[in-house]
Amino acid sequence: MSEADFVARLRSIATDPAARGLADDAAVMDGLVLTHDMIVEGIHFLPDDTPQDIAWKLVAVNLSDLAAKGAAPVGVLVGYSLGDEEWDAAFVEGLDLVLRRFGVILLGGDTVRVPAGAPRSFGLTAIGRAPPGGAPSRGGARPGDQIWVTGTIGNAGLGLAMRLGQEDANETCLAAYKRPQPQLTFGQAVVPHVHAMMDVSDGLLIDAQRMAAASGCAFGIMLESLPLSAALLAVRPDVLDTRLAAATAGDDYQLLFTADPAAAAAIREIAAGLNVMVTILGHAGVGEGIMLTHRAQRIALPDRLGFMH
Repeated sequence: MSEADFVARLRSIATDPAARGLADDAAVMDGLVLTHDMIVEGIHFLPDDTPQDIAWKLVAVNLSDLAAKGAAPVGVLVGYSLGDEEWDAAFVEGLDLVLRRFGVILLGGDTVRVPAGAPRSFGLTAIGRAPPGGAPSRGGARPGDQIWVTGTIGNAGLGLAMRLGQEDANETCLAAYKRPQPQLTFGQAVVPHVHAMMDVSDGLLIDAQRMAAASGCAFGIMLESLPLSAALLAVRPDVLDTRLAAATAGDDYQLLFTADPAAAAAIREIAAGLNVMVTILGHAGVGEGIMLTHRAQRIALPDRLGFMH
């Protein structure tokens, strides 16, 4: 059963409005934003990634969901599969570092022991306070909205290729893979101006498709506007294939959001004040799905838009 099929079956159970139809990054209940993500060895991290980096990623990917709701983090609960003592101690060191870095408290969780040689897996529930005006959903985009993204896209995907020895390494892309940076401060600051917002976790294109579907809109995305870093372009040429690879790689943990064009100046002012790069990727319109262009030429959607279990 695919991820989408499984979630579709769960929707008949998750009928409370707080669950948002299981179509959003998080649940929202009584002023709290609740999210839970898991990471599994061999799927979300490599067996020889350091325990400290794995702890960082576990926390960061969940905080990124809070950022997408404009929420202020409150605390986390950790689900942990015990391994050897030295590895577990290093994980705790990394967990302490990342929680201190983002000012989040550990509230509790659970531990289990798995059979020797089984892949490690970890889960984390993050709890945040919803913004005063309410947490935006994926489904709020409107025809005429501009489509924005923070930061650059594709660094983490290239960083993974570097970790696998497929590309010459550079620190920028490796750091994006190992220690993603959730856009918490920007998410909280920009939330009054956005109509829809989510984080880019599985790939820009697949996440844009999800936002378009939830909003009942069509998204037009200009691939030439996709923000690529100098570190990525130092390794790969600036051609269409490079841009498609970046847009489908995932693990970016940037924020994808839509807003009325009248809000553009305010959004740019917020971004400048926080030293956050923002880029307009395209526009929402009437219809459904996503349409890609590159230098005014229509581009067929790739077979794979991003990662899906």
